[in-house]
Amino acid sequence: MRRIGLIGGMSWESTAAYYRLINEDVRDRLGGLHSARLVLDSVDFADVEALQVDGRWDEAGELLAGSARRLVGAGAELVALCTNTMHKVADSIEEAVDVPFVHLADVTADAVRAAGLGRVGLLGTAFTMEQAFYRDRVASHGLDVVVPAADDRAQVHRVIYDELCRGVVLDASRRTYAEVIGRLVADGAEGVILGCTEIELLVRAADSPVPVFPTTALHARAIVDAALS
Repeated sequence: MRRIGLIGGMSWESTAAYYRLINEDVRDRLGGLHSARLVLDSVDFADVEALQVDGRWDEAGELLAGSARRLVGAGAELVALCTNTMHKVADSIEEAVDVPFVHLADVTADAVRAAGLGRVGLLGTAFTMEQAFYRDRVASHGLDVVVPAADDRAQVHRVIYDELCRGVVLDASRRTYAEVIGRLVADGAEGVILGCTEIELLVRAADSPVPVFPTTALHARAIVDAALS
């Protein structure tokens, strides 16, 4: 088993889910008392969020590239970034290390294609929904990506930062997300990407009339695939 390096802390709630999912998958595949060989570098999300708001993406890239280098220095043989939004600086991370990088958007797009879908809705932070870095990466796999209208995007973003990243999960927000998903489906979405790792704390498959693609769970599985390959 290769040693996994995780760049986490964005937020720590979703990173905790990564740790659990990866170890559960290793246990299920290898049996007995097996668990994952991994190292974690967990950054302070307040620092990252400030860089996001200020549009200082180059500095954010340098910050996470440093995290990746620390992981490799600690023995990581592959690296993964435990957040959707910060894949905006994935190139900086990949350039900083000479071990494989498991890209979350590619993993997600592969799952959508495997389900036989062609048009998919995307929920996430405003950065993920409105900027091209994530939508274009998913679309490069031959998919049509649609995002909510402006008011819905604002609601989705607010719930992520004001609630989910703080460990707050509200039924009212679950209903809000279900309504947003309904409007995406009306716009032709055949499935919905839960393109923020915290959204899986809130939205369940039963909350959507079409398949949902939980990026944390999909990414965790792909990380284990890479570690065991």
